[in-house]
Amino acid sequence: MNLLYLYHLVFFGIYLWYAYNNASDSKNYFIQISNFEGSWFELFGTDTAFINFLSFPLYKIGFNYEMIMLTFSWFGYLGFIYAYLFIREKIPIKITVFKRVDLLTLILFFPNMHFWTASLGKGSAIFLGLMMFTYAIVNPKSRIYLLLLGSIIIFYIRPHVFMFVAVGAILGYMSGKEKIPFWQKLMVFVVMIGALVLLQDKILGVMNLQNSENLIEDFEAAAEKNAEDLSSAGSGVDMNSYPIPLKLFTFWFRPLFVDAPNILGLITSVENLLYLLLFFKIWKKDFIKFIIKSPAMVKMSLVIFFTTSLAMTFVMSNLGIIMRQKTMVMYFLFFVIYYYLAEKKYNNILRLRKLKRARELESVTL
Repeated sequence: MNLLYLYHLVFFGIYLWYAYNNASDSKNYFIQISNFEGSWFELFGTDTAFINFLSFPLYKIGFNYEMIMLTFSWFGYLGFIYAYLFIREKIPIKITVFKRVDLLTLILFFPNMHFWTASLGKGSAIFLGLMMFTYAIVNPKSRIYLLLLGSIIIFYIRPHVFMFVAVGAILGYMSGKEKIPFWQKLMVFVVMIGALVLLQDKILGVMNLQNSENLIEDFEAAAEKNAEDLSSAGSGVDMNSYPIPLKLFTFWFRPLFVDAPNILGLITSVENLLYLLLFFKIWKKDFIKFIIKSPAMVKMSLVIFFTTSLAMTFVMSNLGIIMRQKTMVMYFLFFVIYYYLAEKKYNNILRLRKLKRARELESVTL
């Protein structure tokens, strides 16, 4: 983890250089807070406002642009710590892929994940919130404050993502194979459903649907308009006519070399190829059976990953934005892949032990 911290600092430097030489949301955030003359709580709100709310006190105590960038980069690193704790707590077995590469090390060092979580902006903060929530939901009773803080961060940065996380937590807890106490299931269900009911207007307000009378039609219209606006950018792709499987493939695994928009896209293409190769690890006949019998955290991760990805495919038509947005959900897929491979390895170890015992008994008998 010390090496990971230094690695993340390298990407902070890379992003800082990138921001100096290109248009960057981080500079816009800094300009907004440096020109703001009101009180701190006037900034409190969802989406962009919440990033300004987090960064304004730092500016007021004397932090310059680079110092605030470094602070948010540290938020991103904390997200990796919680991801590590969550995975290692639930999966103590070491897994190697591609013959000799440690899987946990590989997924912690993916460059695209660090690039988009190393700067002033939504990426670093929401990644921290998501990983904090995921680590805390494993044991909500003893980590309730961490769970609440993670939920608040997710909701105030991206309300619609909080909806998918809440749905995933509910479905995971209700359908997991563990014998979870009824009161604990009830607590998660009541809290998450209550939060969704209380916050529904803000969640729907992300796409101006809070006053909608026909939610499905209005969502499709808003998504189509947003996709058209994004596709007009330099790295736009026309996803409106894509079938859903191709939309999901685009969101998860593109750009892939031939459609890389720039040097960053080429680097990301290498990473996307590794994503694709890891995805093939679960493209097996027994995966469905595994999911049906899997524990709550696996089901929760899969639901969050799939539902968030599906929703994003309707509004994302720009490869540059896709590269950034999918950092929110890819770790949920990595956890499912890791757990699947670990369970197969564990079952194989048990099978070999049984065979060894059987042979030992047979030799004693003879």
